[in-house]
Amino acid sequence: MAQKPVMICETLLRDAHQSLLATRMRTEDMLPLCPMLDEIGYWSLEVWGGATFDTAIRFLGEDPWERLRTLKKAMPKTPFQMLLRGQNVVGYKHYPDDIVEKFVVLAKKNGVDVFRIFDALNDLRNMEFAMKIAKREGGHVQGVISYTISPVHSTEAFVKMGADLKALGADSIAIKDMAGLITPYVAYDLVKALKERVGLPVQLHTHYTSGFGTAALIKAVEAGVDVVDCAISAMAMSTSQPPTETIVAALKGQERDTGLDLPKLADIARMTTEIRKKYVSFEAGIAPVDVNVLQFQVPGGMLTNLISQLRQQGAMDKYYDVLDEIPRVRKDMGYPPLVTPSSQIVGTQATLNVVLGERYKIIPEEVKQYFRGYYGQPPAPMDPEIQKKAIGSEKPITCRPGEMLAPGLEAARREIGDLARSEEDVLSYALFPQIAKPFFERRNKGLGGKEEIAAAIAAMLFQQVDQKEARPAAGPVSKVSPWKLSARGIAKEGWR
Repeated sequence: MAQKPVMICETLLRDAHQSLLATRMRTEDMLPLCPMLDEIGYWSLEVWGGATFDTAIRFLGEDPWERLRTLKKAMPKTPFQMLLRGQNVVGYKHYPDDIVEKFVVLAKKNGVDVFRIFDALNDLRNMEFAMKIAKREGGHVQGVISYTISPVHSTEAFVKMGADLKALGADSIAIKDMAGLITPYVAYDLVKALKERVGLPVQLHTHYTSGFGTAALIKAVEAGVDVVDCAISAMAMSTSQPPTETIVAALKGQERDTGLDLPKLADIARMTTEIRKKYVSFEAGIAPVDVNVLQFQVPGGMLTNLISQLRQQGAMDKYYDVLDEIPRVRKDMGYPPLVTPSSQIVGTQATLNVVLGERYKIIPEEVKQYFRGYYGQPPAPMDPEIQKKAIGSEKPITCRPGEMLAPGLEAARREIGDLARSEEDVLSYALFPQIAKPFFERRNKGLGGKEEIAAAIAAMLFQQVDQKEARPAAGPVSKVSPWKLSARGIAKEGWR
């Protein structure tokens, strides 16, 4: 019996440039690609979510909602997909239910069709509310399995999670392999098991970091995967996705031929090559294949920012010591998958443990909140001694963390006042008050374009001066500022 063609989600406008160019691609450079992208026949275009929302406001002087509307107008035929961090929305902490609900409603209204919803701990309680609202609003709800490797993660456990996501109303299942860890044969087994035992469409998202990417997608195709995530070749490989054209060409004339037009894809690649040259200063500089990820399970975006943090502290000689410490901290914390925000939390604590020369000498507030249960339930029990060191005799919460948060939308509305021109502005402020307010103030003064770019450059230079002045003179590494290595501080650098 003939099988369905493999469908492709193109990540060029979100994860590809987030992985390779620190999420700095501007809307003005996306627009020339839009007519061509809209003619290809992709299953979806990933255009929003992840770090794009934060970065648009913080570094580019762009309104992320306006980007979404602009792209939708330019590509009306292709479904739009976003990455939603469950109760974290597009931020680095949990937000109350009223903010989550309003965000999903407005995202759907402004052009999102497919909501890929995940949680850093694979805690379904942190996903179910966003899934329910996206379903109510008529979106395609894609429940996510954050793929990782540990003594408590297995194909059987992931299949059970897939069944649970189906019970919560998922329309499809995504395997999100953010570190590029999934091997070709594991991809085959997991996709096959999900297809046979859960019965929903399955989409595989992986990164090329380990070198497995293309082979993993091909084996997933053999197992019956419905959709695979790819990036146009000019923005593919390394810490990005496998190349779109490679997958299309590999399957051409085969049973599951994608049917996509290679010459048209080549035209997109050529234009993207020229656009990428504008962002050379943001190139991550990661090797085409980084085998460290196989040993330490550290996503590429986390590696580059770890290097940045260690350089700021003059501690690059501790790099491999930190990489060795990350799996130990991860074990202490119950083997969370390393993805935002758990990657920041684990990476921060591991760095402090090494740089200060003593494990858990300093425990940032974000790590304490993790041990208190405010990020959710980890896949395995946390080390009780480390937990006691972090929070003493406090009893961790056992309920859904979102239930502990008071509504926040109306308070945000009152605080931002007339600076907000729309409900979308209120949401932007509710999610990122420290960066949204200055953005609105500049906008209301009529500043834009070159003025905003100059302001961003000036802010960056002042920050560098502040960091230089605050850095202690040469001496014991124990004088390191815990703030510089806090999860929130590292989040500002764009860890994924």
